[in-house]
Amino acid sequence: MTLEEFRNSVTEPSSLIVPLQALWHDAREEWETAHRLVQDDGSAEAAWVHAYLHRKEGDSSNARYWYGQARKPEFRGTLSQEWEEISRALLSK
Repeated sequence: MTLEEFRNSVTEPSSLIVPLQALWHDAREEWETAHRLVQDDGSAEAAWVHAYLHRKEGDSSNARYWYGQARKPEFRGTLSQEWEEISRALLSK
């Protein structure tokens, strides 16, 4: 699936990994659903999305914790750039 297909999909991509499902929900302004999904997933990919979600929420200290769990540096660009970077990386796996 390409980034554009993912971004524009009308139905939840339930065949994709949970972190991507969370990003899909986040793109539809469903932060709570996105957060619940990654909160219950112990993968590094979920931690990366979790960090992004807390950054979006404005909780930078919690975001820093999750970036550490994901072994990723804190993102310095815009939220939309980070959403796209994470989505591209996870879709390419």
